[in-house]
Amino acid sequence: MKNPRLGGRGIFRLPSWLPNHVVRLLVVLVLLAGGLLFARASLPPEMKDRKVQQENTVAREIAHPVKYAGAQACGDCHDDKVQAKAGGYHRNLSCETCHGPAGKHVEDPLSFTPPAPRDRQFCPKCHAYNLSRPLGFPQVNPVTHNPMKACIECHEPHDPKPPTGAPGECRACHNDIQRLKDVSPHALLECTTCHEAPEEHKLTPRSVRPSKPTTREFCGTCHARGAKKDDVPKVDMTTHGAKYMCWQCHYPHMPQIGGDGEGDGEGHHE
Repeated sequence: MKNPRLGGRGIFRLPSWLPNHVVRLLVVLVLLAGGLLFARASLPPEMKDRKVQQENTVAREIAHPVKYAGAQACGDCHDDKVQAKAGGYHRNLSCETCHGPAGKHVEDPLSFTPPAPRDRQFCPKCHAYNLSRPLGFPQVNPVTHNPMKACIECHEPHDPKPPTGAPGECRACHNDIQRLKDVSPHALLECTTCHEAPEEHKLTPRSVRPSKPTTREFCGTCHARGAKKDDVPKVDMTTHGAKYMCWQCHYPHMPQIGGDGEGDGEGHHE
């Protein structure tokens, strides 16, 4: 019987000791290699030549209309704003990050004015509380932080700083504590009644911390028997937990009164 692995009149011969399944595999591999070579030869140059690809990509991008002007162009007319931003916390932000593409404005300033974000929707894109943001990054809860006010009413966007005066919006960072205090007997107390918050605390809250009361006498200014503060629980400071600090038993943001709080000498009303 004639060996099927002999090609024609013996032009192409395979060793007779090769198993048939190996022969079939070799045939398949040869066909695949030939198909790949043919396909590559059929491709246009821009699909297989990296230099041609790079040139085509550059040409395609250059053909796009220029939308952005760059921060340097803004400084030609708005030098005061650029200088203020250069020394502030937004110094690494491009002007067009907030104002959008300004190419048309540079070409014809009177016919096109870049938008300026004036509502509360834009700033929270960076400053809404997010646990994944870096430590010390200014963050707020936009739902409770000065609701109904635009951010720019309190913050100059080109040189943003916390508003001057007492930090009345402590809940921006301490929302959990503030929510608890809101339903406690201390709800109407300003945070600065017990804490002194330096201006630096608003800028670098983790490195500069507010003060905390350190003596029993501080709480006694309101809660000691005979104190001038009316309508608050009062105790005899000489006998009431004399060896403890007040906050070892009473959580200041949600102070609770022992017993029924009525006339037992441990927290009665005068």
